[in-house]
Amino acid sequence: VQEIAFKVGMSLVLMLMVYIVNFVDRQIFSILIEPIRAEIELSDTQLGLLGGIAFAIFYTFAGIPIARWADVGTRKNIVALALVIWSGMTMFTGTAKGFGGLLLARVGVGIGEAGCSPPIHSLISDYFPPEKRATALSVYSLGIPIGGAIGTLAGGWIGATFGWRTAFYIVGLPGIVLSVIVFFTLREPPRGLSDPAPEVVKEKSDKPDASMPLKEVVQFMWGLKSFRHLSIAGALHAFVGYGVALFLPSFFIRVHGFSLKETSTYLFLIGLTGMVGTFLGGYLGDRYGQTDKRWYMGIPGIATLVSVPFAIAFYMTDDPVIALFLAVPGAILGPMYLGPTFAMTQSLVTPAMRALASAILLFVLNLIGLGLGPVAAGALSDFLKPEYGEMSIRYSLFILAVFGNLWSASHYYFASKTLRNDLLARDALVSVTRSS
Repeated sequence: VQEIAFKVGMSLVLMLMVYIVNFVDRQIFSILIEPIRAEIELSDTQLGLLGGIAFAIFYTFAGIPIARWADVGTRKNIVALALVIWSGMTMFTGTAKGFGGLLLARVGVGIGEAGCSPPIHSLISDYFPPEKRATALSVYSLGIPIGGAIGTLAGGWIGATFGWRTAFYIVGLPGIVLSVIVFFTLREPPRGLSDPAPEVVKEKSDKPDASMPLKEVVQFMWGLKSFRHLSIAGALHAFVGYGVALFLPSFFIRVHGFSLKETSTYLFLIGLTGMVGTFLGGYLGDRYGQTDKRWYMGIPGIATLVSVPFAIAFYMTDDPVIALFLAVPGAILGPMYLGPTFAMTQSLVTPAMRALASAILLFVLNLIGLGLGPVAAGALSDFLKPEYGEMSIRYSLFILAVFGNLWSASHYYFASKTLRNDLLARDALVSVTRSS
């Protein structure tokens, strides 16, 4: 038993490393947008397009067929291939000469990274039982603050010392090496391995039933009111998170006068505190969700609501030291939605639908959040610039953080109202699948 637990733990660590590399390659663009803007002369709207919808549109739409493939194919091989693609396109970003080249590179990174989370969410759900799933997915989601922090620090210091192009070349290399490790060492578990006995798919059985048409899967999931609300809540959370993340380095540089190296160092330290909230969200969800499943929605909803007053104080202070301290509560509270949101999505569907369910959730989150959040932040900053000048980024991010998070919290509340009934609908689908 100890040997099995050790292997499962090491598999989770390896998948965490994949997600760290994922967010290093994603976050590095954010810390380097000021030197990129200076060399290529881009507007905030163009930067928002590159950091948002150029990446997200292909990330989201490629995610659906890749997830469908993951529900019937070998998931670890898909992850290894995805690593090669997005790491190579990260390195290609350093060759861009203008907006078009940057656009092509960001599209390539988006297509590659679409093959990361859906198959890994499915793998984790087979490795861990429902009562431990949110915690496991929160551990995996630690890749967001860790990868974001490393990408910020490495990108800032390498970019300031050797230039932004060299930074992209260097951070792309580890993913190529990691893809080989994933291909040869990550174990592919039987689907439904950690679910209650009736749902287990034995290792020597035929392929899992993934024959349910895509349209029917989407209709089933969208027919669950709790899923609709939790996906919208997560999308609004991501709308704020990605919009703020892309322009937060610019905020500190323009508003508080920090250098690129200072900004990358401070954001690295602040970003690491996000590990606390990322893990805590899943842990608290699993702890309290055993007595009442609605806590899986209550934990992220409360954390999102509590973050609003801290955001108001953070964006409105003129003291750079106070601003740094005020950034910490938001960094902790912000990612608490990840584990419970992803875990409940996995619990609302059958094992053979899990990669696709993850892709559908990520489709909504990233099309709205990652796709539109940075664009909205950049466009709003450009709109306010004639009146506020370089300070316009402050008011743009303020508006996003306050109104977006209040809206998100309300949808988590609505999701909790129908969660129990929707879990019963999922059980009914399992029974029908077994009987047929």
